[in-house]
Amino acid sequence: MQQLEQTLKAALGAAIKNVFDAEVASPQLTLQPTRKEFAGQFTLVTFPFTKTLGKGPEQIGQGIGEWLVQNEPLVKGYNVVKGFLNLEIADTAWVELFDRLRQQPAGAPIETGGPQNVVVEYSSPNTNKPLHLGHLRNNFLGYSVAEILKATGATVNKVNLVNDRGIHICKSMLAYQQYGNGETPQQAGIKGDHLIGKYYVLFEKHYREQVRQLEAEGVAADVAKRQAPMMLEAQDMLRAWEANDEQVVSLWRQMNGWVYEGFHETYQTIGVDFDKYYYESGTYLLGKERVEEGLQKGVFFRKDDGSVWVDLKQEGLDEKLLLRADGTSVYITQDLGTAELKYQDFTYDLSVYVIADEQNYHMQVLKAVLKKLDKPYADAIYHLSYGMVDLPSGKMKSREGTVVDADELVREVVAAAQAATLEKGKTEGLTDEQAAELYHMLGLGALKYYLLKVDPKKRMLFNPEESVSLEGHTGPFIQYSHARISAIRRKAAELGIAEDASLTSLTELHDTERELVQELGRYAAVVTEAARTQSPALVAQYAYDVAKAYNRVYTEVEIFREADATKKAFRIALSAQTARAIKTSMGLLGIQVPERM
Repeated sequence: MQQLEQTLKAALGAAIKNVFDAEVASPQLTLQPTRKEFAGQFTLVTFPFTKTLGKGPEQIGQGIGEWLVQNEPLVKGYNVVKGFLNLEIADTAWVELFDRLRQQPAGAPIETGGPQNVVVEYSSPNTNKPLHLGHLRNNFLGYSVAEILKATGATVNKVNLVNDRGIHICKSMLAYQQYGNGETPQQAGIKGDHLIGKYYVLFEKHYREQVRQLEAEGVAADVAKRQAPMMLEAQDMLRAWEANDEQVVSLWRQMNGWVYEGFHETYQTIGVDFDKYYYESGTYLLGKERVEEGLQKGVFFRKDDGSVWVDLKQEGLDEKLLLRADGTSVYITQDLGTAELKYQDFTYDLSVYVIADEQNYHMQVLKAVLKKLDKPYADAIYHLSYGMVDLPSGKMKSREGTVVDADELVREVVAAAQAATLEKGKTEGLTDEQAAELYHMLGLGALKYYLLKVDPKKRMLFNPEESVSLEGHTGPFIQYSHARISAIRRKAAELGIAEDASLTSLTELHDTERELVQELGRYAAVVTEAARTQSPALVAQYAYDVAKAYNRVYTEVEIFREADATKKAFRIALSAQTARAIKTSMGLLGIQVPERM
């Protein structure tokens, strides 16, 4: 597509030179897709040239259009609507573009000139609860952004920073210690991450009861929250952990081990992976060293109570705590250590943090602190800030046990996909095993697509029923389109119709075929922009547009009953290239597509 646009821009420049005796540089000739209600594929806005050419916008459009039709074989027609010159491209050009597309190797990197050594950090769960719906958006975004950046030729490492220490972890540990009676995941019959999550909720329940009791005794609310016995015990446990208390560390290892087993199972189920794991317990000490470095450099300061702070008012932020008065670390402490470890491991020129927009301020602080320390990787840090996921019932709260559990949600969407598929009668000829695999593929595809089709920056409302529909802007609609094309390709193979036949004699296309080729030609531009903006939503929209465009071809032209052998061969080749585009683009979203359905 880029080559076609460059040829067209050169022709536009020649037209302006010949008609108006003026020079307009190629970068000034901005082309945009023609609106659907007008004939043409590319539109040039002529308003910007009125001063240079000394003519009205419509006059400019008419002059350029007439010259192109008479002198440039690429352009077969034009129309002028006020200040917009709409150009119709000759079908032979679209056939040539299609031929170039199908000859390109699948998965060939798209050169964008962007970062070449990238780390994408995502998931980053706490070991005090199982993954929930919000984590799913995080995981799917991180995985997809990594795959999109890989498609541009970058070396990408996917990493997971596990938040395995801190006061929130001690809350689950304390509740288990007091109420667990030695319970194990095997005894409870549930995954380890779910078992530990149960005790996190249990801590919150008893803690609130203690706070209410203190308030009833006349203690101020903020004091009651700090002085409740369970909170004090959890803080004692954190200090004991940092002091390497053998009993506390032993319990911590046991409970975290259960959680990791649960996380691993969930990651396998949802189809995400990591090249390296980091653990907060292994990075916070390095972070403390960086805090000490900042004190020595005079960019941090210690308050009278012994706590360490940084003043970021000049950066438009505020004072930020880096180390508590008792010497225990906070989130930013370990983040300083992790940023350095990642740089030691990968020497990145871009480090993406997939973290919800609730942490916008925190990420601004991290970058500012690293700049204060003169770290060479400070400017490479990029926060992919995404909006939270809400449900029709409202916001989720982990501590109250009102989250939508990830494992349960996946089971529900798979069951819903099964019901929708059976209702449409789409499983004929499949074994039970193949059908089960299809339901999982459709359910997970529905969930991923629904969460990825929305711009990451936007807060979103998740509707499970809507996500699994086989019609409309959904993952299953695109997956079903791929299965339909696969069936056509199998029939073509049975009939001996090759997908790589010569198309040099093809000079005329149906409107829907032309539109589909144009969509296929947009792939490189879409991936380039998705990588630049780190928005899988652009790729999701592209996959949907391609599937829609193909379904229009399928509806309006004959394939196997077409009498013209060249047209028939083209439609089979077009089907094959469309299937490849759908499979590749959905693959960038981490979504598989079925061959049969």
